[in-house]
Amino acid sequence: MRLEDFENEDERVIRDRMKQKTWNEIRSNDSWAIFKIMAEFVNGFETMGRIGPCVSIFGSARTKPDHKHYLLTEKIAYSISKAGYGVITGGGPGIMEAGNKGAHAGGGTSVGLNIELPFEQHFNPYIDSDKNLNFDYFFVRKVMFVKYSQGFVVMPGGFGTLDEMFEAITLIQTKKVAKFPVILVDREFWSGLFDWVKATLVEKYQTVSPGDLDLIRMVDTEEEVVQVLDNFYKKYTLSPNF
Repeated sequence: MRLEDFENEDERVIRDRMKQKTWNEIRSNDSWAIFKIMAEFVNGFETMGRIGPCVSIFGSARTKPDHKHYLLTEKIAYSISKAGYGVITGGGPGIMEAGNKGAHAGGGTSVGLNIELPFEQHFNPYIDSDKNLNFDYFFVRKVMFVKYSQGFVVMPGGFGTLDEMFEAITLIQTKKVAKFPVILVDREFWSGLFDWVKATLVEKYQTVSPGDLDLIRMVDTEEEVVQVLDNFYKKYTLSPNF
């Protein structure tokens, strides 16, 4: 087997181009990419700075509109918007669409932070027209999620959802961002993972402190989500309309 046998067309094109370029040329292209990265940050900051208090909703792009997680996400987003928060999603289909749809139905701010992906990403129709951003860089997009969210609601999803969830938890744990609620929806889905975290990372290997698990709340209903958000911001004498 050769490396080429596992490559897709884009990877083949990149490999062929790299063969034709010197190392200095490659480094020069990296330097020019800084300006594109800066442009994404500037556009993101200017747009997101005007959205008001919001909660980010994460979850699978593959969830179908008739699935229980899609329907529950729609209810959660509706309840969040009625409680005074806007909703930020990744702007695509599945759970993201459900989040924007619920926020739109509730009359709340509906934000989409989209990114080009090979097989599953496209804008959904429930995003406010002036709050629909597109990104090339995952790390710029992640900054927007964290910087402009008053909480994270994490629905069942795959690797991307896990990445976003653990990054948020890590940033709070290390005090790189202010503490905010991280709410995992569907105890049945999440409990196995966090049973392993507790038994293996906390108790057996002590690579995670017991108190770090206090950053996470597991719930099953839209009422519980809103209650966690309200309780958190009452404790810190803040409200979604500050």
